[in-house]
Amino acid sequence: MNDRELDDLFAQAREETPADAGAADRFLSRWRAGAVPPTPAPRPRLARGQPTRGWPALLACAAVLTGALVLRPPAAPALPASAAYDAYQGALGEGW
Repeated sequence: MNDRELDDLFAQAREETPADAGAADRFLSRWRAGAVPPTPAPRPRLARGQPTRGWPALLACAAVLTGALVLRPPAAPALPASAAYDAYQGALGEGW
């Protein structure tokens, strides 16, 4: 599909049809009659003493941090300043 076809498709989807109006009327009449159940109440929070559900996420974070901080490869040894001088001298010649 190109952009023009998509624009036409979205324009058709935005237009209200008689079927849309009928569906809205049916829903509103059921809502006003009380046939549509209300939204469910929020779940109660856990009381003290009950286990929380955050332990798996906490353990996963600890495992990632352990892997990143403890199991990382050792750092490369620091090179003496003369090694950098030798590298420049070898690449650029004697009077760089």
